[in-house]
Amino acid sequence: MTPLQLTELRFLYLPLFALSLWLFTGCEQTQEEAVDNSPVVVNKTTDFELTGDGGAPNWDETSWVPIPQRRTTGLTAETRVKTLYSDTGIYFLFYCEDDTLNASMQADFMDLWHEDVVEAFLWTEETFPVYFEYEISPLNYELPILIPNNDGEFLGWRPWHYEGDRRTRHATSVQGGAKETGAAITSWMAEFFIPYELLTPLGNVPPASGTEWRVNMYRVDYDGGESSSWEWQETTGSFHQYEVFGTFRFE
Repeated sequence: MTPLQLTELRFLYLPLFALSLWLFTGCEQTQEEAVDNSPVVVNKTTDFELTGDGGAPNWDETSWVPIPQRRTTGLTAETRVKTLYSDTGIYFLFYCEDDTLNASMQADFMDLWHEDVVEAFLWTEETFPVYFEYEISPLNYELPILIPNNDGEFLGWRPWHYEGDRRTRHATSVQGGAKETGAAITSWMAEFFIPYELLTPLGNVPPASGTEWRVNMYRVDYDGGESSSWEWQETTGSFHQYEVFGTFRFE
């Protein structure tokens, strides 16, 4: 091959090599950008009534946060959450695609995580490992408990004087079917409000502008007799792995 031919080959392959390198680097950047551990900014709002379907116009003041599906043995579906806070408490709105409503428990403070459920864990102060856990089923039954977690040894404590301004507000709705056990549906939603009075005496409560809380948000579903889970920040083995919780930053 002549020197001229070698030069022509170099001019031919250099652009292809550069394009391949750009595509490879671009793919790596896309994968890195998909893993977003930055704090979620929680916007402030006025207090409002809950309808169970996100119908209050206050929810237009914030955006959805996707909750990735981490384990799939039954249903594959979308889950997303909105959050807001006010002078009196913090609001959550969960949207859950679903095929079947697998919830039968008919009382509060039951082991709701054994059926379809969404959960929010609030670790408001990192100086000691005590956090608030809230669960709600599609049938609108709740489990609000405080969790002291001593190096993986933990148990929930029920709230005392759970009444008045210490009590949560919550509502649920079902789309595409009936709100009853075993119903074929297309999705369900849950709204709940956790008053700061219930979180007393945890630190950093109530939050001020710039306050940060460590938080995780979950969903469990039991379609087909198998459990699938969604976790905002991925845990290994237990939802109570508070060291990997994400961060809320209050505007």
